[in-house]
Amino acid sequence: MMRFLGRLRGSGTLVCGDETIGPADYDLDGYTTRPGQVVASGELRMPAADLQRSHGRRDLRLLTFDGKVLHLRFSGKQSAPYGDAAHIDVTEGLPPASEWRH
Repeated sequence: MMRFLGRLRGSGTLVCGDETIGPADYDLDGYTTRPGQVVASGELRMPAADLQRSHGRRDLRLLTFDGKVLHLRFSGKQSAPYGDAAHIDVTEGLPPASEWRH
């Protein structure tokens, strides 16, 4: 059973391997899926051109301004060329359940 933990919001820089893609804002909902496992999904916002360049790539990481390294993947189909938001899933780099704000 999944249990809602709260939201995680902030800003950072999206990178792929050694390449910096650009600045991004994120808004995630966190859940526990079983004891000790935290997952999150939500929205990533960044300039449309950068978002288009990053969609479908592997090894995407969001280096947050508060020091987290969130490994992410896009979970929806590619947005329109002018869109500046996309749905993402995060499974690595998330804080433990006890650190989420409700």
